[in-house]
Amino acid sequence: MDRAQIVHDNFLRRVADGDLPQGANPEGPLGEALAVSIYRSGCLTRALDRTSRAMQSKGEGFYTIGSSGHEGMAAVAAALRPTDMAFLHYRDAAFQIQRAEQVPGQTITWDMLLSFACSSEDPISGGRHKVLGSKALTIPPQTSTIASHLPKAVGAAYSLGLAKRQPPEHKLLPDDAIVMCSFGDASANHSTAQGAINTSCWTAYQKIPMPLLWVCEDNGIGISTKTPTGWIAASFQARPGLKYFSCDGTDIYDTFRVTQQAAHYVRTRRKPAFLHIRTIRLYGHAGADVPTTYMAKSEVEAEEANDPLLHSVRLMDEAGALGRAAALDIYNQTAKRVDRIATEAVTRPRLQTAEQVMASIIPPARACERSNGPAPENRAAAFGGDMKLMDQPQIMSRLINWALTDLMLEYPEIAMMGEDIGRKGGVYGVTQKLSARFGRARVIDTLLDEQSILGLGLGMAQNGFLPIPEIQFLAYYHNAEDQIRGEGATLPFFSNGQFTNPMVVRIAGLGYQKGFGGHFHNDNSFAAIRDVPGVILACPSNGADAARMMREAVRLAREEQRLVIFLEPIALYPMRDLHEPGDGGWLRTYPDPSDRLPLGQVTTHGDGKDVAIVTFGNGTYLSLQAQKILADKGIKTRVIDLNWLSPLPEESLLAAAKGCANVLIVDETRRTGGLAEALMAMFTEKSDMRHARLVAEDSLIPTGPAYAATMPSADGIVKAATALAGGTQ
Repeated sequence: MDRAQIVHDNFLRRVADGDLPQGANPEGPLGEALAVSIYRSGCLTRALDRTSRAMQSKGEGFYTIGSSGHEGMAAVAAALRPTDMAFLHYRDAAFQIQRAEQVPGQTITWDMLLSFACSSEDPISGGRHKVLGSKALTIPPQTSTIASHLPKAVGAAYSLGLAKRQPPEHKLLPDDAIVMCSFGDASANHSTAQGAINTSCWTAYQKIPMPLLWVCEDNGIGISTKTPTGWIAASFQARPGLKYFSCDGTDIYDTFRVTQQAAHYVRTRRKPAFLHIRTIRLYGHAGADVPTTYMAKSEVEAEEANDPLLHSVRLMDEAGALGRAAALDIYNQTAKRVDRIATEAVTRPRLQTAEQVMASIIPPARACERSNGPAPENRAAAFGGDMKLMDQPQIMSRLINWALTDLMLEYPEIAMMGEDIGRKGGVYGVTQKLSARFGRARVIDTLLDEQSILGLGLGMAQNGFLPIPEIQFLAYYHNAEDQIRGEGATLPFFSNGQFTNPMVVRIAGLGYQKGFGGHFHNDNSFAAIRDVPGVILACPSNGADAARMMREAVRLAREEQRLVIFLEPIALYPMRDLHEPGDGGWLRTYPDPSDRLPLGQVTTHGDGKDVAIVTFGNGTYLSLQAQKILADKGIKTRVIDLNWLSPLPEESLLAAAKGCANVLIVDETRRTGGLAEALMAMFTEKSDMRHARLVAEDSLIPTGPAYAATMPSADGIVKAATALAGGTQ
């Protein structure tokens, strides 16, 4: 039989008969009116779960993952403030419903039913997913994540301390706010959760403010796998830097009292706490999951007998807050109201076209204060002796450093974070002196966890900061790519552009390093970045362009709320010469701080019409070497540096290649999944020019003399361009 119907029938019968489960007496500061309000939220949670299952069975709803058994989260919401940002577990409908009681003007039942029906009028996702979330309630939406929202909760909590000292223009949270983040007992075992909780403890251990309340909803099971009895308590009771609290989630009085204590600790001490709330799970995991297929029927029935709503009826009756008959009436009237509203919600319009679905991938622009650039006196103080060097040609790493300095002077909301970026100045010296110039609160030396680095940035962006996290090597990005794919790029999509994660992620990468090898330091694949909708991928080839593009990346993040990946070719950081030792052909002078290289603009070197060499990064350096050799052979070329790799600058690229007989794509990424695949397709579809590609092999990169053997070379470019040009003569 349908377990939801069984639980419903049992509730009606047992409340009418006074057959209520035993438990502790109602104790604590929870008043009568608020207790009834929390109970109402629980009843609405239960009714919505039953209705959503009915909607799905009729083809009027499309996804169910219930909150029944977790109604105690309404008491958690009641103990917090609506301005405390909440990153919610997907079973926390009761929390959102109760928080809606704290903010005037909410239509929570209608809103949630629109979400169940995937209506385009759903106020949070616009019909893209059944998610919890609300701008008015300070709840960023979450999909069915497995702990991927925990790292950004750390970032949001960290932002509160920095924002108090240095408020960003688009600050959202009040200074005395805390951040609440909830998750299940099974998710607590995920490496992402372990890393995020560890990061919060690591930060607090150093006496850095971290006002973060972790809430673990322990229902004892993850889909079908049991959590060992006592495991959550044993795992988190004695963590350094983490205060442990525990309550019974079936007891709204106990839950409210303990949550108040935990929230007071976090709010006053500005330290993290762990609230372990023991709950039950009703109806199975999600959708058509049937718990009796992996649990004994007697065990399922024992859980159902411990129904939190039955406990609430008993507790309120004993406290004199609400009698059984009145409680039963609230339950029944709530169910009828939900059914009535659902009949209208399922008639509301849904998304129909690709354009409608994709409308929120790119977030809306926002108004920002105009900047006149960093003040001359501030520049002089920050740069010191470097000011005298700015009219002299410099290597790429130094010009990026200067660009970051100017940007941090101009925009106080910029904060950087990453491994070794502070005192050491980065593995390659790109961030040298920045910590001394701007302080350790804005140039943050993080622990060695890429998920925490990106999460720190994502969370700080939630409170108005413009983060610039650094991933030390391109291959390290794969340790944490879901923070971009599943969190950063997803947020505007599933919030209809109401929540965004504007930031610039700096990544050192690509190949051609002589001193490093293997797949961790010399990595020439960024396919996992290019296929994420909404993400911009930039890759400069020289220092001047890097400075211009970094300024454009910050503008895109600050004004257009975009998430930009800024890929810096490691091998070109120290490059000085182009054709011969000592020629200084790859050095550049620092461009004026107002000079930007706009998104979608390519750079063209030369005007030859025999072959257009389309490339980027190290490929630009090699192609310019080849261009000189080809000229000596009588083959006239132009080298087109893409600069922006996603989205491809198609219009600018086609215009730059116009008039050429042939196109040679030089791509240092791999043959399979590399950028050349998209470029070949584009030229096939949109151009009559003959085109060919020279790409890296489908191989990892070795250490030693063969470090570049699998990738394009200047000689290889000369050979390919000569063959291509010869085919038209």
